[in-house]
Amino acid sequence: MTTITVVRPSAREARETTALRVLACATVALAPVEGYLTAVQSQLGKAAPALLTVVWLAVRIRRRQPPRPAPLPAVLALLAVVLAVTASVHAAGEFTAEYTVRWLPFLVVTAALADVASREVPIRWLLLAAAAGATVAGAGALFSLVAEGEARASGPQPDPNDLAYFLVAAVPLLAAVHRRGRGFPLTVAGIVLVAGATATFSRGGGLGLAAAVGWLLLRRVVPWRVLAAVAVAVAGLALGALLFAGPQLDRALQEKSFIAATNVDTRELRWQAAARMLTGHPVLGVGPGGFREHYAAESHNAEVDEQTPVAHNMYLEVAAELGLPGFALFAGVVGVAAVASERTVRLAGPGPRRTEAVAIQASLLAVLVTSTFLSEQYYLPLWSLAALAAAAEARVREGEGSADAGAARDQ
Repeated sequence: MTTITVVRPSAREARETTALRVLACATVALAPVEGYLTAVQSQLGKAAPALLTVVWLAVRIRRRQPPRPAPLPAVLALLAVVLAVTASVHAAGEFTAEYTVRWLPFLVVTAALADVASREVPIRWLLLAAAAGATVAGAGALFSLVAEGEARASGPQPDPNDLAYFLVAAVPLLAAVHRRGRGFPLTVAGIVLVAGATATFSRGGGLGLAAAVGWLLLRRVVPWRVLAAVAVAVAGLALGALLFAGPQLDRALQEKSFIAATNVDTRELRWQAAARMLTGHPVLGVGPGGFREHYAAESHNAEVDEQTPVAHNMYLEVAAELGLPGFALFAGVVGVAAVASERTVRLAGPGPRRTEAVAIQASLLAVLVTSTFLSEQYYLPLWSLAALAAAAEARVREGEGSADAGAARDQ
């Protein structure tokens, strides 16, 4: 008979693991409500990811645990190199330093999240934290619409489109954290997320949500009856809003119709300008933040009232600013996440691990679709989902059969 020896962690290791779990969950949970934190103190929203990075590095150094060899950290490191090179070439740019500082923390936090999620932090906890934070943001969106009289819900984000990005990315995660007996609170969370996203009147968010739900249905993770129940509830809320706030909704729709007509023209101008920047600087681009700096010249002052906008297309903006090598590595982050999540689906078989992987895929799909119309490379969902996809594959390759098994191993 084989005897299994269980090695219990020391008190210090237990405290370190607890700290990593709390900070990792706080990082993903607080991202959707960063606007509320910033209103309190301008740097408060950056506290959790900064602390996570410091504690992660300290723990790995003390335990002499280097990051595991894996494709994601390698791609992130190469992307950091390209970012540093193009930033140095365009160091004199007006926005170069600011946007380089915005890029680098995402690369480091992605590596940290991938590492701790493959070792100390159960992936299900992180998915639950992300969904909880987005639900709070969704409630804030509805509050801003109903109580504060905003024409389009924005809640903790200045731009309603950015809020929709967070909300639709969180919807598929509810499928991964579902447990018997907890259907009602998750259904309520789903209603809040979908209603909040709808209240932003974001077309890109709507397309992202449709893509995510379609993927969950295709992979048979969400039954039709659940989708129907949420749809009926959201329709009921919409009917109630129409009855009790008809004039306000009419004003919001008129405003959105006017903005939508303008956006079609302006986004085409910006996409064309980004394409010209890329063709003119294919190797190193125009540098981090270079799109904003060079837009007026490249568009021939097409928008007199908007001289330094974003491209409203994540792919074109990244390619224009970092060049083709940088864009290839950026796309490589997404590619690694897609491959890792699909491997997890195939290796895990039926059960919680497969559900988690499919939910991550659906959420990532929502992010990618929405980002066709928005510049979302500076928000956490894309990066955290890539990290969780890589971590899920690492865990399933170690033979963990469920999300709870990971938690048990770390006790």
